[in-house]
Amino acid sequence: MQAFLNAFDTSLAALRVALFGIAAVLAALCALDWMVRTRKLSPFGPVARFMRTTIDPLLKPVERRVVRAGGLPSSAPWWALGAVVLAGIVLLWMLGFTRSQVAFLYYSLTGGPGAIMRLLITWIFTVVQIALLVRVLLSWIPMGRGAWYWRWSYAITEPILKPLRRIIPMIGMMDITPIVAWFLLGLLQGFLTRP
Repeated sequence: MQAFLNAFDTSLAALRVALFGIAAVLAALCALDWMVRTRKLSPFGPVARFMRTTIDPLLKPVERRVVRAGGLPSSAPWWALGAVVLAGIVLLWMLGFTRSQVAFLYYSLTGGPGAIMRLLITWIFTVVQIALLVRVLLSWIPMGRGAWYWRWSYAITEPILKPLRRIIPMIGMMDITPIVAWFLLGLLQGFLTRP
């Protein structure tokens, strides 16, 4: 198992370097495309022709979304770069999380019944905390609350947040109960998984 984890760590480090390189190249391309779109570079030069024929067709979906949201078409390259960087960060986080859970599962299975109980408690609390995070992030995005990705996080977190809302008042327009719930869940998990 240790050999698998070492190989996974090496692959993850290589992927991190590759994603950083891809992000750097995309940043340069997005900067050039932005310069062509804002006329900082000549729109009739070879760089502008390359951007219009190669890069702009790839950015069309992003540009449509930006314009529909009320933004400027010239900001589409930066939004695309932000989306790619965010996707890379999420991918690396998910792979790191998966690696830690595989290691935790292995060491728990070899550690006896107490270790398995701690594993199950940790997984339950992790699912609740992920649902809490998803709920907070989705509350920032204007969308219908009937979608499946909203309903599951609401169903898991509302039994925790509803009693907290009765105790903790809102601060202006901000509901801080998810933050309080996050810390309370961490404290309870630490108490329950203490050896």
